[in-house]
Amino acid sequence: KQWYQRRVAITAGDILFVKMQFFHSLLLLCLVLLTSAVKYDPAKCEVCITFLTKFRATLDGLDNSIQSDHTKIDTVLRKECKTTQPKDERFCWYIGATETSATGMTQMVTKPMAFHKPVEKICGELHKKDASICDLKYEKQIDLKTVNIKKLKVKDLKKILEQHGQNCKGCTEKSEYVKKVEAIAASQGRSEL
Repeated sequence: KQWYQRRVAITAGDILFVKMQFFHSLLLLCLVLLTSAVKYDPAKCEVCITFLTKFRATLDGLDNSIQSDHTKIDTVLRKECKTTQPKDERFCWYIGATETSATGMTQMVTKPMAFHKPVEKICGELHKKDASICDLKYEKQIDLKTVNIKKLKVKDLKKILEQHGQNCKGCTEKSEYVKKVEAIAASQGRSEL
Protein backbone atom coordinates (compact mmCIF):
# COMPACT_ATOMS: atom_id res chain seq x y z
CA LYS A 1 0.00 0.00 0.00
CA GLN A 2 2.86 2.43 0.75
CA TRP A 3 4.50 1.76 -2.57
CA TYR A 4 1.29 2.64 -4.43
CA GLN A 5 0.82 5.95 -2.59
CA ARG A 6 4.44 6.98 -3.25
CA ARG A 7 4.12 6.12 -6.94
CA VAL A 8 0.96 8.26 -7.30
CA ALA A 9 2.76 11.24 -5.75
CA ILE A 10 5.63 10.85 -8.17
CA THR A 11 3.25 10.58 -11.10
CA ALA A 12 1.48 13.80 -10.09
CA GLY A 13 4.88 15.54 -9.85
CA ASP A 14 5.84 14.14 -13.24
CA ILE A 15 2.64 15.47 -14.76
CA LEU A 16 3.31 18.91 -13.29
CA PHE A 17 6.87 18.82 -14.67
CA VAL A 18 5.66 17.85 -18.15
CA LYS A 19 3.03 20.61 -18.08
CA MET A 20 5.68 23.17 -17.12
CA GLN A 21 7.99 21.99 -19.90
CA PHE A 22 5.14 22.18 -22.41
CA PHE A 23 4.24 25.69 -21.24
CA HIS A 24 7.84 26.88 -21.54
CA SER A 25 8.18 25.31 -25.00
CA LEU A 26 4.95 26.94 -26.13
CA LEU A 27 6.06 30.30 -24.78
CA LEU A 28 9.41 30.01 -26.57
CA LEU A 29 7.67 29.08 -29.82
CA CYS A 30 5.36 32.10 -29.53
CA LEU A 31 8.32 34.40 -28.97
CA VAL A 32 10.14 33.00 -32.00
CA LEU A 33 7.05 33.37 -34.20
CA LEU A 34 6.38 36.86 -32.89
CA THR A 35 9.90 38.09 -33.62
CA SER A 36 9.92 36.56 -37.09
CA ALA A 37 6.51 38.03 -37.95
CA VAL A 38 7.46 41.56 -36.85
CA LYS A 39 10.43 41.95 -39.22
CA TYR A 40 9.99 44.85 -41.60
CA ASP A 41 10.88 44.45 -45.26
CA PRO A 42 10.57 47.67 -47.31
CA ALA A 43 10.08 45.66 -50.51
CA LYS A 44 6.87 44.19 -49.07
CA CYS A 45 5.43 47.52 -47.97
CA GLU A 46 4.49 48.62 -51.49
CA VAL A 47 1.41 50.80 -50.88
CA CYS A 48 2.88 52.65 -47.90
CA ILE A 49 6.14 53.52 -49.65
CA THR A 50 4.48 54.44 -52.96
CA PHE A 51 1.80 56.61 -51.38
CA LEU A 52 4.18 58.40 -49.03
CA THR A 53 6.71 58.95 -51.85
CA LYS A 54 3.98 60.62 -53.94
CA PHE A 55 2.88 62.58 -50.89
CA ARG A 56 6.46 63.72 -50.25
CA ALA A 57 6.64 64.96 -53.86
CA THR A 58 3.42 66.91 -53.25
CA LEU A 59 4.92 68.45 -50.12
CA ASP A 60 8.13 69.37 -51.94
CA GLY A 61 6.07 71.54 -54.28
CA LEU A 62 4.60 73.52 -51.37
CA ASP A 63 5.90 76.39 -49.28
CA ASN A 64 8.68 75.66 -46.74
CA SER A 65 6.45 76.81 -43.86
CA ILE A 66 4.06 73.97 -44.67
CA GLN A 67 6.85 71.39 -45.13
CA SER A 68 8.19 71.95 -41.61
CA ASP A 69 4.87 72.17 -39.70
CA HIS A 70 3.37 68.76 -38.92
CA THR A 71 -0.13 70.18 -38.32
CA LYS A 72 -0.18 71.77 -41.77
CA ILE A 73 1.20 68.52 -43.24
CA ASP A 74 -1.67 66.69 -41.51
CA THR A 75 -4.18 68.97 -43.26
CA VAL A 76 -2.53 68.35 -46.64
CA LEU A 77 -2.41 64.58 -45.94
CA ARG A 78 -6.13 64.43 -45.15
CA LYS A 79 -6.90 66.41 -48.31
CA GLU A 80 -4.68 64.08 -50.37
CA CYS A 81 -6.40 61.02 -48.90
CA LYS A 82 -9.77 62.19 -50.20
CA THR A 83 -8.62 61.85 -53.81
CA THR A 84 -6.88 58.49 -53.92
CA GLN A 85 -7.32 55.09 -55.48
CA PRO A 86 -8.76 52.22 -53.39
CA LYS A 87 -5.50 50.77 -51.97
CA ASP A 88 -4.19 54.24 -51.11
CA GLU A 89 -7.53 55.02 -49.50
CA ARG A 90 -7.22 51.86 -47.41
CA PHE A 91 -3.73 52.95 -46.33
CA CYS A 92 -5.14 56.35 -45.35
CA TRP A 93 -7.83 54.57 -43.36
CA TYR A 94 -5.19 52.53 -41.50
CA ILE A 95 -3.23 55.62 -40.46
CA GLY A 96 -6.36 57.56 -39.51
CA ALA A 97 -6.37 60.15 -42.27
CA THR A 98 -9.95 59.53 -43.37
CA GLU A 99 -13.18 60.55 -41.67
CA THR A 100 -14.21 56.93 -41.11
CA SER A 101 -10.90 55.80 -39.58
CA ALA A 102 -11.00 54.04 -36.26
CA THR A 103 -7.41 54.95 -35.35
CA GLY A 104 -5.40 58.12 -35.35
CA MET A 105 -1.77 57.50 -36.28
CA THR A 106 -1.34 60.45 -38.63
CA GLN A 107 1.28 62.00 -36.36
CA MET A 108 3.46 58.94 -37.00
CA VAL A 109 3.53 60.16 -40.62
CA THR A 110 3.32 63.93 -40.35
CA LYS A 111 5.96 64.56 -37.69
CA PRO A 112 8.68 62.51 -39.45
CA MET A 113 7.69 64.13 -42.76
CA ALA A 114 8.30 67.54 -41.17
CA PHE A 115 11.84 66.40 -40.30
CA HIS A 116 12.35 64.89 -43.80
CA LYS A 117 12.73 61.35 -42.46
CA PRO A 118 13.05 58.79 -45.31
CA VAL A 119 9.76 57.25 -46.39
CA GLU A 120 11.08 53.69 -45.86
CA LYS A 121 11.80 54.46 -42.20
CA ILE A 122 8.37 56.03 -41.69
CA CYS A 123 6.76 52.89 -43.12
CA GLY A 124 8.96 50.79 -40.82
CA GLU A 125 7.65 52.67 -37.79
CA LEU A 126 4.07 52.25 -39.03
CA HIS A 127 4.73 48.53 -39.51
CA LYS A 128 5.83 48.24 -35.88
CA LYS A 129 2.54 49.81 -34.80
CA ASP A 130 0.29 47.88 -37.23
CA ALA A 131 1.85 45.15 -39.39
CA SER A 132 -1.23 44.96 -41.64
CA ILE A 133 -0.22 48.27 -43.22
CA CYS A 134 2.43 46.41 -45.19
CA ASP A 135 -0.05 43.73 -46.28
CA LEU A 136 -1.64 46.17 -48.73
CA LYS A 137 -0.67 45.47 -52.34
CA TYR A 138 -1.62 47.14 -55.59
CA GLU A 139 -3.45 45.02 -58.11
CA LYS A 140 -1.26 44.00 -61.00
CA GLN A 141 -1.90 45.99 -64.15
CA ILE A 142 -2.41 43.96 -67.32
CA ASP A 143 -1.15 45.50 -70.55
CA LEU A 144 -3.65 44.46 -73.19
CA LYS A 145 -1.26 45.37 -76.01
CA THR A 146 1.35 42.77 -75.04
CA VAL A 147 -0.35 40.08 -72.94
CA ASN A 148 -1.48 36.73 -74.34
CA ILE A 149 -5.17 37.09 -73.59
CA LYS A 150 -5.93 33.40 -74.09
CA LYS A 151 -3.56 32.47 -71.26
CA LEU A 152 -5.14 34.78 -68.69
CA LYS A 153 -7.26 33.33 -65.91
CA VAL A 154 -11.01 33.94 -66.00
CA LYS A 155 -10.64 36.02 -62.83
CA ASP A 156 -8.23 38.36 -64.66
CA LEU A 157 -10.48 38.51 -67.72
CA LYS A 158 -13.42 39.51 -65.50
CA LYS A 159 -11.27 42.17 -63.84
CA ILE A 160 -10.32 43.64 -67.24
CA LEU A 161 -13.98 43.76 -68.26
CA GLU A 162 -14.88 45.44 -64.99
CA GLN A 163 -12.11 48.03 -65.38
CA HIS A 164 -13.50 48.93 -68.80
CA GLY A 165 -17.08 49.16 -67.60
CA GLN A 166 -18.26 46.00 -69.31
CA ASN A 167 -19.58 42.68 -68.12
CA CYS A 168 -20.22 39.32 -69.66
CA LYS A 169 -23.65 38.29 -68.44
CA GLY A 170 -24.48 34.79 -69.52
CA CYS A 171 -20.86 33.92 -70.25
CA THR A 172 -20.16 30.37 -69.19
CA GLU A 173 -16.99 29.53 -71.11
CA LYS A 174 -13.57 31.11 -70.91
CA SER A 175 -13.60 31.58 -74.69
CA GLU A 176 -16.55 33.98 -74.35
CA TYR A 177 -14.60 36.13 -71.88
CA VAL A 178 -11.56 36.01 -74.17
CA LYS A 179 -13.62 37.29 -77.15
CA LYS A 180 -14.93 40.23 -75.09
CA VAL A 181 -11.44 41.17 -73.84
CA GLU A 182 -9.98 40.79 -77.35
CA ALA A 183 -12.61 43.28 -78.56
CA ILE A 184 -11.47 45.73 -75.88
CA ALA A 185 -7.83 45.19 -76.84
CA ALA A 186 -8.66 45.79 -80.52
CA SER A 187 -10.42 49.04 -79.63
CA GLN A 188 -7.25 50.15 -77.83
CA GLY A 189 -5.15 49.66 -80.92
CA ARG A 190 -3.93 46.09 -80.62
CA SER A 191 -3.66 44.81 -84.16
CA GLU A 192 -2.53 41.22 -83.63
CA LEU A 193 -4.70 38.97 -81.45
